[in-house]
Amino acid sequence: FALHYHRRHAQWGTWKAGVSLVHTGIRHPESVMKNVIPIVMAGVIGIYGLIVAVILSEAINKPEDSTRVNTYSIYTAMAHLCAGLCCGISGLAAGGCIGIVGDYGVRSVGYRASNITLFPSLGDAKKQSEGYSQIPDSEHHADGDVSGSDDQNKLFVGMLIMLIFSEALALYGLIVALIVSQNSYDCSSE
Repeated sequence: FALHYHRRHAQWGTWKAGVSLVHTGIRHPESVMKNVIPIVMAGVIGIYGLIVAVILSEAINKPEDSTRVNTYSIYTAMAHLCAGLCCGISGLAAGGCIGIVGDYGVRSVGYRASNITLFPSLGDAKKQSEGYSQIPDSEHHADGDVSGSDDQNKLFVGMLIMLIFSEALALYGLIVALIVSQNSYDCSSE
């Protein structure tokens, strides 16, 4: 479960953020390397699932060769199932969050940088042709620059903070899965 859910939603998060990165890269190619962060973070979620899957697979005892008695108890199996579900479902939530935040965050940063209006139905035709980043943010401008680079950085920092906390969801699931997977009961014959 851990590997399946993490892999599935790491792929979905990578796809969702990747589509917006390509879309934004067409209009604003300078921002591509900066906006690749959601794709990397979605890939890390898949690694968390792989770590838990390897640890759980190594903890499964094989039956004794001479007597063929199973020493892998139901208690240990349920602990491993719960560890996989903990890690997998937290990876599902984190992958979804990273995909959505990455999609909208990368597009917003790209729109702000490339003078595209985010709200085409608002205002008159003159303001629509000027684009969103041409609208001054305050009354006073030192050098007349209204390019929106400050707003672009604010959007990027906000997106980065949301991505970090989304990644923390998967990290919490990994930690809980590692703790739960240590519970075992050996039912060997004595």
